[in-house]
Amino acid sequence: MRKIMFVLIVVALTTPAAADACTVISVGKDASRDASVMTSHTCDSHRTASDLQVVASADHPAGKMLQLTRRKEDDSGPMERYAREPSGPIPQVRHTFGYLAPAYAAMNEHQVAIGESTFSGRKELESKAGFIDCETLTRLMLERARTAREALDVGTALIEKYGWNDVGEVLTIADPTEVWHLEIIGPGEGKVGAIWAARRIPDGHVSVVANASRLRRLDPKDPDIRMSDNVIPVAIERGWWDPESGDSFEFCMAYGPDGRASAAAHRREWRVFDLLAPSLELKPGFNHYPFSVKPDEPVTPLKVMEILRDTYEGTPFDMVKDFIVVDEDGKAIKSPLANPFMPYDMNKVFKINGGWGWRGERPMARWYCMYATVTQSKAGLPGPVGGIVWFGLGNPAMATYVPVFVGVTSLPKAYRIDGRTTGFSRDAAWWGFNRVATLAAQRWGDMRVDVAKVRDPLQAALFTQAAEIQERAATLWKRSPRKARKLLTELTATAAETALAAYWKLGDHLWTAYDEKW
Repeated sequence: MRKIMFVLIVVALTTPAAADACTVISVGKDASRDASVMTSHTCDSHRTASDLQVVASADHPAGKMLQLTRRKEDDSGPMERYAREPSGPIPQVRHTFGYLAPAYAAMNEHQVAIGESTFSGRKELESKAGFIDCETLTRLMLERARTAREALDVGTALIEKYGWNDVGEVLTIADPTEVWHLEIIGPGEGKVGAIWAARRIPDGHVSVVANASRLRRLDPKDPDIRMSDNVIPVAIERGWWDPESGDSFEFCMAYGPDGRASAAAHRREWRVFDLLAPSLELKPGFNHYPFSVKPDEPVTPLKVMEILRDTYEGTPFDMVKDFIVVDEDGKAIKSPLANPFMPYDMNKVFKINGGWGWRGERPMARWYCMYATVTQSKAGLPGPVGGIVWFGLGNPAMATYVPVFVGVTSLPKAYRIDGRTTGFSRDAAWWGFNRVATLAAQRWGDMRVDVAKVRDPLQAALFTQAAEIQERAATLWKRSPRKARKLLTELTATAAETALAAYWKLGDHLWTAYDEKW
């Protein structure tokens, strides 16, 4: 029997909702290798649906009302999940744009794309009087906006008029020319409205959101900053900022101070910037990092995917650096059973490298991630051709992202089935990918090699194919947009089905090859 030696570090295991949530990386057009604007989203949630739907554009009669819904927890089915309940009606617009819709709508036909990360904010500002929650707002913005700025205008006008009923959220809003960072919190218990602020990410920079407010000083005269009229008055009224103190007003300290104190948040901020701009030599452990930085090298979607796989390996914050065993030769090595994806009950036993918690380590890749997106919006191309949502299911550390062009008219059935909340089914794509992630985490030290042998060449091939598909579709679009959409739909389906088949095969391999090593 191998002797296992653990270094146990005791930490608090209290985990606010924001710590469960999502990581976003955004890339300006001059910071990306192909001049596309990118944003991303890891949907880290135990209850969110895993399906991806194509919502078609539509015309609506004058005077039609749109019934909005809000999220609620529902444990009546085989798996914990979110359900929807009515929140209130608003007027429908005459025309809505088509878009790709996982749980949080991802991109519309004009290449407006959205990423999301929860930061909770002040509990006392939450209000159930409003009609609009985060998932609803992403859909409304993509249905009604042709640009990121228009989405910002549309979204903030709606939440001010009809009310925000969610916790604090960050939305990143991209189009082929720019990307904005929008933070929203409620107006206060029983009130209708919202408090919000936004900042444009410089074209040559990258930025990150990791479940904490990122906005600090806000200059209302800066054209790259916008905010609601109530930002300063509410902070003064609630005693969160005193204009006579001599201290500058900082949005994050007024409205999201807990997030700025969270290692689970600022460690990820440091890690993203350190991986993209190591020349800055940013140090871990600070509460505040720059809002955005210039990367040392142009960024590709593959680089963003790589970062979203990160678990701090090679740093002092490696989740499993203290899982040491003695091998047959008497050499101390990291155990092949060590993995950074232990669920909460295991972390309570081992408390690995700070364990899991609001003040413990929390890497980009999480075992409960439902899906992840990396979006590309590219100027000079028709919207349906230029926009790509790279869609990965399950734990980002092991996922392969499928290129889904925003111009598709349909997707394979397996990707349209919400496998996460309905129980295991070979009909659902999510289970094909999640089974691999779950199995590989049991013997991560060995199985990660098997996963990489499939994932990495497959991802590289899909990336090359996407560029070829885009070029073919752009040429065909000039003659026939209908035929171009057909081509995009067929080749997107082929890519999605190829990736899924590879993962079902990989899962079978992991299930059998290590039969005597569990």
